Amino acid sequence: MIAIIGAGISGLTLAHELQKNHIPYRLFDRGNEPGGVMRSRREGEYLVEIGPNTLLGDADLLSWLDQLGLTPEIQFAKPVSKARFIYRDGGYRQLPSGPLSLIFGQFFSWETKKALWRELSNRTVSPPGETLGDFIRRRFSSELADYVLAPFVAGTYAGDPDRLLVSETFPMLLEYEKKYGSVLKGFMKNAGSAGRRQAFTFRDGLQTLPRTLAAQLEALNLNDPVTRLTKTETGWRLEAQSGSYSADTVVLACEAEAAANLLDPTRPEVATLLRQIDYPPMTAVHSVYKRAEVQHPLNGFGGLNPRVEGRFAAGHIWNSSLFDGRCPADEVLFTSFVGGRQNADHVQHPDDVIRQRVHQELVQAFGIQASAPRRQWLSRWERAIPQYDARIVPVQEHVPGLESEGLYVCANWYRGLSLPDCIRKARTLATQLSKLKIAEN
Repeated sequence: MIAIIGAGISGLTLAHELQKNHIPYRLFDRGNEPGGVMRSRREGEYLVEIGPNTLLGDADLLSWLDQLGLTPEIQFAKPVSKARFIYRDGGYRQLPSGPLSLIFGQFFSWETKKALWRELSNRTVSPPGETLGDFIRRRFSSELADYVLAPFVAGTYAGDPDRLLVSETFPMLLEYEKKYGSVLKGFMKNAGSAGRRQAFTFRDGLQTLPRTLAAQLEALNLNDPVTRLTKTETGWRLEAQSGSYSADTVVLACEAEAAANLLDPTRPEVATLLRQIDYPPMTAVHSVYKRAEVQHPLNGFGGLNPRVEGRFAAGHIWNSSLFDGRCPADEVLFTSFVGGRQNADHVQHPDDVIRQRVHQELVQAFGIQASAPRRQWLSRWERAIPQYDARIVPVQEHVPGLESEGLYVCANWYRGLSLPDCIRKARTLATQLSKLKIAEN
């Protein structure tokens, strides 16, 4: 049997694919709901996402979802979602969407525009351990690092570009630099090769996916934490709340701290490394206003806040502009993210202070004429997203050595953080383990 610990999207996908291949498994999770960070909440006429808000799907992912019967549930983001905004000089300004708006638009200075041109002949090479921030400054400009990279990394990964490693987060940038001598040349040479990707969700929220997977599983143990993992002569012994189980293979699909606790008895050196992985805190605040109270047109995905602008939130998603059915038609719904590695101290405030400061920021930025939101919800993640900084490198180096003992990792802290990455890794591992089990039999 293959024991999978953790019923987030990675563990659920792995279990589903193993079951499809008729490979015995059992999936354990300490929670009472599947999905990990994928949490959708229906509040009367409102639908809010506690964790991720969208999936970015290519043809392969959409085909897999179709096999799950989810195609009728998919909601693609509206065309306005292609417009992205950055807070600068007192208001939200749209990022250039193509070469013409980049060259003739007013968002970037002429120095940065010239830096983009000079990048084509920039012959510098990335040193070992270079951060994303240093990479962009070296090849482009500080303005690009401050007003594009930093807010993007904060809003997407809750991270700090001056800590995240380019080799671990966007290795493609290093590949383009090495192969073409220019990142821009690499993008031009490979334009369209990755296939078209679309942002989407489901009619009842992203948690539709983990719930659908869980409903199809035959060996899912919710409310059943694994408390101990012991190596035996023939494999592994798991102690769970429901009893003791034997497994020849174990897959860790759980958060790094939980994995560390299980590895303490057998691989304490790996457990120590896992506990060093950084998980900054993040708080999501959902705010509702009457559309007539909001002066801003909200024609876009949302607005991100560069750290250099000194804003309270990392950014605000304009949910009601992206998808229908998030709130009544005469209202608008914002999701604001506070915290992350760049501003971790902002989540130390009490809930009521965070709510009020978010409201004040929304009022100022979007011309809202209301003394308070019509509705507002707040959710905290004390450990939000693992950071691919220097502390994760030794973890990545140690994990392959565990496989000879029948111990595998399929989690967002190992070689891929995004939801599509986690789904892809789980499907790949399922194929690998299925072939091994078939060969053994």
